[in-house]
Amino acid sequence: MNDIRLPRTSATRDAKERPKQWKPPSLLPDPEPKDGWTYRWVRTSIFGAADPANISKQFREGWEPVPLSEHPELADARDQNSRWKDGVEIGGLLLCRIPSEMMKQRQAHYENLAKSQLSAVDNNFMRESDPRMPVLSPERRTQITFGGGSKPSKPEV
Repeated sequence: MNDIRLPRTSATRDAKERPKQWKPPSLLPDPEPKDGWTYRWVRTSIFGAADPANISKQFREGWEPVPLSEHPELADARDQNSRWKDGVEIGGLLLCRIPSEMMKQRQAHYENLAKSQLSAVDNNFMRESDPRMPVLSPERRTQITFGGGSKPSKPEV
């Protein structure tokens, strides 16, 4: 009954480890996330031709190029003859960042825009509805019922 037990720290789980599985390589490496920043790859060229309108729009929106010094792990993957010498450009895409707070504001703006568009569509749709024959589908309408239906009437004796 007095078995000698080994400490748990000496036990290894190498035998129970799952075998590694192959997966196709990613075309674009993911940068190490840093608190307070959201990252995105922004198009700088398409079919070998520069796309200054797109990059200008993204910069006006608040995106800024990520300096290579902040992500040295991406130095091997970047294009050597890039227009962005201090940035990380791979295949016509430039790694950019934006403060996470600004990204939340951007997301809230587009959610409100989508809600207002849906509301406008519903209002336009409901304008042509007739109460005798409603056109709104049941999944968009709330209906509350009480009770279990009609009671069977008892015959009079």
